[in-house]
Amino acid sequence: MFQDLPAQAQYIKSNFNDIKIIEPIANDNLIIYVDKNNLENFLTFLRDDAQLSFKTLVDVFGADMLGIRSPRFEVIYNLLSYKLNNRITVKVAIDDAVEVPTVSKIFSSAGWFEREAFDMYGIVFTNHEDLRRILTDYDFEGHPLRKDFPLTVYKEVRYDENQKKVIYEDVKLTQEFRNFDFEMPWEGAKKAVQKNNN
Repeated sequence: MFQDLPAQAQYIKSNFNDIKIIEPIANDNLIIYVDKNNLENFLTFLRDDAQLSFKTLVDVFGADMLGIRSPRFEVIYNLLSYKLNNRITVKVAIDDAVEVPTVSKIFSSAGWFEREAFDMYGIVFTNHEDLRRILTDYDFEGHPLRKDFPLTVYKEVRYDENQKKVIYEDVKLTQEFRNFDFEMPWEGAKKAVQKNNN
């Protein structure tokens, strides 16, 4: 069994030499980048190898690296080995509109996590049995955790008691119609004080 992470990393690297292990190892966690085409084989190896035994998929989530680095997105898998008493993080870096294979056949818990990554980031998982929105409404447009998602949306959602259904309405923001004169100094408080003194 691998109690020290550098030895564990070396063992993994000897079995998959096209992976990229992030050095130095930080916070007792190995971080490994793998190509999306090798993802299924790599996760199966981590799960089934007798010396590693990463049997539990803790979570799967996306990250938008817009403006930080390219490719734009990362799909991040956190696995746990009870045998080794440590975690491992596997990352797949992809560009926008690039699909990632589902790992729900390897870890059954991945199905829900992948639906969330699809809903929030628009990451498509190929061969997923039920890839649809999970947190937003089915008619929702866009993906809320993308960095280019507008902070002010154009539609709002609410339940209408009279119609007994969820309805979409145009957003009405009163501050859009305010007229500010930035050239004129603020004198409101001074005028109010003078008024009270009289």
